[in-house]
Formats: sequence, C-alpha cells, structure tokens
Amino acid sequence: MKRPIARPTAPSPHRDDAVRLPRAFLATEAEIVEAQFVPAADEALVAPPPRRMGWAARAAWTAGGILVSAGLGLAADRLIQDLFANNPWLGWAGLVVLAIFLVALLVLAIREVAALRRLRVLDTLRRDAVEAIAGNDQHDARRVLATLDAIYAGRPDLARARQAVTDHAPHLFDGTEILALAENGLMVPLDARAKALTAASARRVALVTAISPRALVDIAFVVYESVRLAGAIAALYGARPGFFGFWRLAGAILAHLAVTGGLVLTDGIVEQLVGQGLAAKLSARLGEGVVNGLMTVRVGIAAMRVVRPLPFGTQTQPVVRDYIPDLVKVAQGTK
Repeated sequence: MKRPIARPTAPSPHRDDAVRLPRAFLATEAEIVEAQFVPAADEALVAPPPRRMGWAARAAWTAGGILVSAGLGLAADRLIQDLFANNPWLGWAGLVVLAIFLVALLVLAIREVAALRRLRVLDTLRRDAVEAIAGNDQHDARRVLATLDAIYAGRPDLARARQAVTDHAPHLFDGTEILALAENGLMVPLDARAKALTAASARRVALVTAISPRALVDIAFVVYESVRLAGAIAALYGARPGFFGFWRLAGAILAHLAVTGGLVLTDGIVEQLVGQGLAAKLSARLGEGVVNGLMTVRVGIAAMRVVRPLPFGTQTQPVVRDYIPDLVKVAQGTK
C-alpha cells in the first residue's frame, strides 16, 4: 500500500483578478457630517411620567391633612364663639365671612382637581397616540382624535381647524394618517404660537440681562420668565394648570431637561457660538444675555414636548439653535 502524498493543486487562473486592491481617496472628497440630536428617536430620552405616591406617602399626607383641618376648624369655632360673646352682630358677620371663605376654598379645590386631571389626560393621550402610531391602529387613532376634539371643543381659535379635521378624518383608514391629519390641523397653529411665546420671552430675558446692573436681577427675571412661559404654553395646549398642577408641570419639565442633557449641550449651541465667532463680536455682558435667553428657550421647548398632546411626527421638533439669530440681534441692538 502506497503512502499518501500531498500534491499542490493547480492555481486558479482568475485568482489574481478576483482580489480587489485597496483604493485611496483624496481628503477633499471626505465630508464630515455632524450628528443631530433627535429626542423622539430614543424613548429613553423622553422624560417618564411622574410616579404616583406610595401608600406610606399617601397615609402621611392624609393624616397631616386631617390634623391641619381639625386644628383650623377648632380655631375657627373658637373665633366665632368669641365674636358671639362680644357682640351677636360680630358673630353673624364672622359666620358670613367663614361661609364665603369655605365656598371659595371649595371652588379652588375643584379647579385644582380639574387642572390635575387635565394634565393627566394630556399625558395619557400622548401615550395612546404613540401606541396608535406604532401599531397603525385605526380605532385607537380615532379614539385619540375624539378625545383631542373634546379637549379643544371650547376653543374658538381652533374651530375652523377642528372642522377641517372632522371633515377629512372619515376618509382615512390608517391610524398613522389619522393622527398625522390631527397634528397638521390642530397642532401646527398651536406650535407656531408656542414658538412665538418662547421667542418673545427669550428676547425679554436677553434684553434685561444685557442692561441690568445686578446678577440677582438677572436670576430673578429668568426664573419669572421661565415660570410665566411654562404656564402660558401649558394653557395654550389646553392644560390650564393651577397651583398644584403647575408644580407637577414644573417637575415634569425639569425631569425632561435633566434627561435630554441639561441646558444646551445636546443641540450643539456651544459649538455654534464658537464657530460663528460670537464670542469676539459680543461683550461679556451681551454674551450672558444670549446664554440666559437660551436657558429660557430650553424651558419653552421642554414645556412644548411635555404638554403637547400629540408626539412630533410630521412636524419638526423645535431646537435651541433656531432661536440664536434672533437673540444675537437683540443683544447687538443693546450696544
């Protein structure tokens, strides 16, 4: 038996042709594209809804409320008794004033509950809209549209838009198209007004910062304008938050700002300011005005994303860089 012998096989005639040599390119042919921040593309960058209180927190607040109410009731009863002891007319006058106070307090409580419920409805509506778009569900989209129409039923400024959406909605059969129609018809005018409110507030902040003599005045005005802007945008989209509702809204806005990267770093504003040479054109005081204006812009954009009942689909989300030219003009006009 012969031993096996290994022999080389014949090389393929097309072996050298099949191998592709590496190709080089000139540096002028390369293009550097800056990555853009799109919050809607990543669900992790969307601020989660505020969590409900646990049973311990609810028990603590309930017990504290009962104790405070009992103390106030005993104090009011003692006051009325003292008034009757001094003069019967003073006692009756105290009873009337107490009744007016209780009625007004009840009305305020009802308004606060309604405001909190409206914020909860908007949060639920936005989540339902996201699910309807993801599943392209016609029935879910029509339910979202019906709820949205009920929210804006008493708005005369949206009467024509609501009528147009109502006329065209029966002819659509895809959930994505139905919600796109609702966004184009109802959200576009509200988005334009919200952007105008944000730009006006940012201009005021930039102007006051540029001319104010004290840093404390700057901080106070920035906080005032931020609070005012958040409330105005919430009322524009139909939230109408009260005292407790506004604190809930402020918490959601702060959570959104924390999740999306703080002040302006996610939108590349620092790079744009340096790249446009604005640091050399503006003085330090005017630069502070622009930065404070951008802070207010960031609050306005966060309020839009938190309160808007529909997610940004067909429309482009506002970004901070859109407001830079306007703020620079205001700052340069104060020289």
